[in-house]
Amino acid sequence: MVDVEWLVKNATYRPHCYICFTSRSVRFIFSSQQPKPLTNCSSWTLLESLRAKTVNTTDLDNSIMGNLTLFTDKDPEAVYPTQTVVWSIFEETFQAAYGLVTYAPVFKDYFYQGLSQFYMDNVMYLELRAILPEIYDLDGRTYDRAWTLKTCQDISRQFVANHPDFVGVRIIFTAKRLTINTNTMLKVVEEAMKLYRDFPDIMAGFDLVGWEDGGRPLWYYRDALSLPVARGVPLPFFFHCTSITIINQNILDALLFNTSRIGHGFALTRHPVAKEWSRKYGVAVEVCPISNQVLKLVKDLRNHPAAALMSENHPVVISSDDPAIFGAFGLSYDFYEAFVGFGGMRSHVGSLKQLAINSIRYSSLTPEQKEKALSLWQRRWDKFVSENAF
Repeated sequence: MVDVEWLVKNATYRPHCYICFTSRSVRFIFSSQQPKPLTNCSSWTLLESLRAKTVNTTDLDNSIMGNLTLFTDKDPEAVYPTQTVVWSIFEETFQAAYGLVTYAPVFKDYFYQGLSQFYMDNVMYLELRAILPEIYDLDGRTYDRAWTLKTCQDISRQFVANHPDFVGVRIIFTAKRLTINTNTMLKVVEEAMKLYRDFPDIMAGFDLVGWEDGGRPLWYYRDALSLPVARGVPLPFFFHCTSITIINQNILDALLFNTSRIGHGFALTRHPVAKEWSRKYGVAVEVCPISNQVLKLVKDLRNHPAAALMSENHPVVISSDDPAIFGAFGLSYDFYEAFVGFGGMRSHVGSLKQLAINSIRYSSLTPEQKEKALSLWQRRWDKFVSENAF
């Protein structure tokens, strides 16, 4: 959510920040005393002490940043030759940052800074996927998902109060498909239903994230995912459907589970019935151009399925997935790639306008909130056009 330079220059310079080194990456933890040893990691070292012994702290900071992003100065095709390789390192970046962003003081500042950076990129409204991790304090005390969601809600309200032209933020609670069995999924969905009931203003719904080809299909969790309907309890779904292998049945199952949007939707063009169904019922496809390139779903964006979907006026929205990990910022980079790569010579200012409108139209906002957001957006759009007219 936040660029890695801020994370390193801000979070890792705070007192009580420890670092240890694995064979592939780094780990962090904040502690008032020497932390307990971590399996497969070197001894914990206080970063403040390590920097005091380091001749060139800039090199050290750059090295740390290198563990938090996939950006490389080398040939990316050589560094990340396959999906398996790039996904493995992609997951490592999350593990490396985990101990930093789950420390309560950093978490609060990190979330506010993330909103600030997207706001600076002229993003007016955010829907974020988050696992809502357990947050910890310096003394080791931990906080549950309800605390995390309440904290996000409080910070969002504070940010809106400070920036009246910002609509707000909502959270899509996620679980990792690679590490969860059916029994645990039942408990997670039950918790998601409770969170959606208790925090309706900020909780948008539920999703499963992670590499689909390395995990289980949606249908494997059908009992848990059918729970909200069986109990008559609302819980919107926003399912990832990335794979183009045999797991592409996820695209069909997502629609059967009444997903509100389809994440990535790379296999949608291979399923004419599903494509027509999603168009008919207004189930937009969330497209992440840079992510799809970096994670090796497509090499040339002109060959991206979204190009065909947009030409057919299928509902499409543009998202940035994990911009900081990809060395990007906000949403503009992905909008640019979509504008140039998907539309080509057919793209014009109206294309950008429609994509921006879609972001609100296919959001989880209520009809009244959408109307208010569109009115606010229209004023800013008119100002943008008048200031850039030739």
